[in-house]
This record gives sequence, structure tokens and C-alpha cells, in this order.
Amino acid sequence: MIPYGRQSISDEDIQAVVDVLKSDFLTQGPAVPAFEQAICDYSGVKYAVAVNSGTSALHLACMALGLGEGDWLWTSPITFVASANCGAYCGAQVDFVDIDPVSWNISVERLEEKLVLAKRENRIPKVLVAVHFSGLPCDMESIHALSQEYGFYIIEDACHAIGGKYQGEPVGCSRYSDITVFSFHPVKTVTTGEGGMAVTNEKVLAHRMALLRGHGITRDIEKMTHEPDGPWYYQQIDLGYNYRMTDIQAALGISQLKRVDAFVKKRHALATRYDILLDGLPVQRPLWDNEKFSGLHLYVVRIKTENDGGLRNRVFEYMRDHGVGVNIHYIPVHTQPYYQRLRSDYDNYLEAERYYSEAISLPMYPELRKEQQQYVVDTLKQAISHFGDQASA
Repeated sequence: MIPYGRQSISDEDIQAVVDVLKSDFLTQGPAVPAFEQAICDYSGVKYAVAVNSGTSALHLACMALGLGEGDWLWTSPITFVASANCGAYCGAQVDFVDIDPVSWNISVERLEEKLVLAKRENRIPKVLVAVHFSGLPCDMESIHALSQEYGFYIIEDACHAIGGKYQGEPVGCSRYSDITVFSFHPVKTVTTGEGGMAVTNEKVLAHRMALLRGHGITRDIEKMTHEPDGPWYYQQIDLGYNYRMTDIQAALGISQLKRVDAFVKKRHALATRYDILLDGLPVQRPLWDNEKFSGLHLYVVRIKTENDGGLRNRVFEYMRDHGVGVNIHYIPVHTQPYYQRLRSDYDNYLEAERYYSEAISLPMYPELRKEQQQYVVDTLKQAISHFGDQASA
């Protein structure tokens, strides 16, 4: 089976982990701050807080921004559930903004329409999670302009987008957002096994997230309510979580980050070849945008159904049966049973639902070989031809 994504581990990565295993610190040692600094240097951002997953980073970001009961968080319906769950964790109400039919990111037009209505109803979101789907940056300048007009915070969910650029600057610089979040899951461009990072240019937000990732405990005398009893002393000054990253993970991340640009370059070469091989097929290919340089975590195509609502499903099953591990990213979050139990009056996210009926993720990872990529496309062609002929018969 050719997987849709997989990690790329070098001998240098392995040695970096072995070196930590032989050291005095497996966790809470020097590797985590070194990884945080490496991410700051790469992204051009001031502060970074390493955690055990992208989901944890989203949760900490929401808490640092003061999201809570009575507040609203908005995000895209085409994302992994964590982009919405981070709001629910804080007791906030969650809503969605439909996607753009070309970029498949949040539609700025739909966002503005929704904000106009929300202002009348006094339910402007406190936080907008802008998801850089598949690695393609959102229209952040326009979203930021709306945040200034309507007064909401922005979290960039860049879990797909490390190595991408927006207006020539690295995704993560947070020029147009309050906090940006990365994921280092094994199928992502850079992996730490499991892991995440929240980055920001605001010192107060960074310190708040760092406090909350470690149980809300501090050893900083200036933050304590009274004098410490001795050098062993610590105080829990808030209710936090154990969201720490280990030094083992951080060492892998430092090593992987050295190759991030090479990884992204290989992904772009594969995407360019996909575009050529798919030419003439009834599929919508991903957007290429000079202003928005994609990190290309995913290569998604939309199979044009022509009123055959089951075509994508049959193509998916055919490709899986023939050894191609395609996947679907994502089931619209508002259709998940948990969110349906919370509310039954979601808006009609028509483009998101059309997207879901057509989308299929093709294999995309740096070590995908040319002959494997050719087989993927040949199998897709066979599937579309086979089921298209059946539909016309």
C-alpha cells in the first residue's frame, strides 16, 4: 500500500535522539528550549512554546487569549476537529465559516458577511482560527483587516503549513495574527513523533502559554504570592495541564527542521508532476498562488461528479483496493455527532459540503518515487474511466 503520507527519518535524526537517550535529560532539559529557538529563528517570530501536540498548542493559544464561557470561536468546517475542539475545551461556543471554492480555505467574503450579521446579533467571535488547509496560507491580510474592524483575535492553524510563505515571509512570523500553531505529527512535513508549537510576538501570551503547559506551576519568585521556603520551592498559580514536550521529541525536531526547506522543495516537485500527470482528467487541482507559497502537507484533488454523488466514494474504494492509500481530508466538522448535539441550527456551508463530496487526498511525501506517483495517477485514471463508463451506460 502506498500511504497518503509518511515521515522521512535520516541517520542524523536517529543519532540526535540517541544522543538525548544517552544524556542526563530525557525531558525538561536543554533540547526543548533549543528547538523553540530554532523555530523562532526559522519563522522570524519572537517567542515559541513547545508542547506535546498541535491540539495542545491550539488549546493553550485559546486560553492565553482568554477564551471562555459566553465567547464564540469561529473556524473552517474543512479541518481536523482540533481546530474547533480547542474552543469547546474552553467552554466557548463554536461556529464555522464556509470555504472558498478555489483555495479551500476560509472564504473572506463569507467571513465578512457573517461578521456583519454577528455584529447585529451581538455575537462577534472572540477568536477566529484561520486554517492553512493543506499548507496553503489563508488570505491573512484581509482577515487581519476584518479583525481590526470587528475586534477579534486570530490564531493561525498552521499545522499543515510549516515551510510555507505568505507575502514572502515564513508562515509563523505571525505578522497578521496573535498566535500561530504548528503540528509535528508523523505525516506532517517536520515530525517529532507527536508534538506541537505555539509561536507569537507577544511576550505576555508566550509566558501565559508556557505557564499553562506545565500545570500552572512557577519557580519564578516574582510571580509567587509569598516568599519561597527554599530552593526547592514552587507554586501552582493557575490551573494548567501537562502539555510538555520531551527532549527526545525536541532533538528529533531540531534535526528535522534542518531539512524543512528540502522537504518542501521535494513536495513542490511532486505537486508539479501531479499537475502534469493529471492534466485532462475531470479533477480540480490545488491552487498555486505566488503570494501564498504552500507548505504542501497534502495534495488534494476534487473529482467532478457531474451529478454522480457517489463517484468519489467509488474511486476511493477502487484506489484503496489497488494499493493506493488515498484519504479524505476532511469530514466537515459541523456534521460530526458531537457538534450536532451541541447545535442543530448551523448555517448552510454549501461549498464545504460540495468539497467533501468530491475531495480525495493523493499520496504526498518526499520519498514518494516517480514510478509510485505514476501508478497513483494511472489508478486514478482507471477508476474515473471505469465508473464514468458505468454511469454513462
